[in-house]
Amino acid sequence: MHKRSLLPTHMWVLIAVYFVASLAHFAHNAEFIAFYPNMPRGLTREDVYLVWLAITALGVAGLLMARLGLHALGVLLVAAYGALGLDGLAHYTLALCSAHTLAANVTIWSEAVSGLVLMFASALWLTRRMTHHGSPSAG
Repeated sequence: MHKRSLLPTHMWVLIAVYFVASLAHFAHNAEFIAFYPNMPRGLTREDVYLVWLAITALGVAGLLMARLGLHALGVLLVAAYGALGLDGLAHYTLALCSAHTLAANVTIWSEAVSGLVLMFASALWLTRRMTHHGSPSAG
């Protein structure tokens, strides 16, 4: 990792993978909302995109905090951003996996798995940084 880098390359890759998986799931959800079993009737495609923007804003806020030197807060926000990917599994509280289309299942699981990996990688990176540097904001 270059000294001035905000995060190591593997973290950027995980953030990008989760970003794409999250966008794919939310876009699929928004565009095919009528086909997702037992979704609340009042939920619109616009609502779905607004929720995605709010979740993504959390990740962006994390990157901004880290850029401002608040590494612990930034990485914690990135970890929370990844953890929110698990929320897609709530679809299975409304209907079994078999009631969803293949595309819905693929996007749900892609978001959940990539978010979980991002969350754990963020926690591990922060723990290692604190162990080796004594402070998450140390250069």
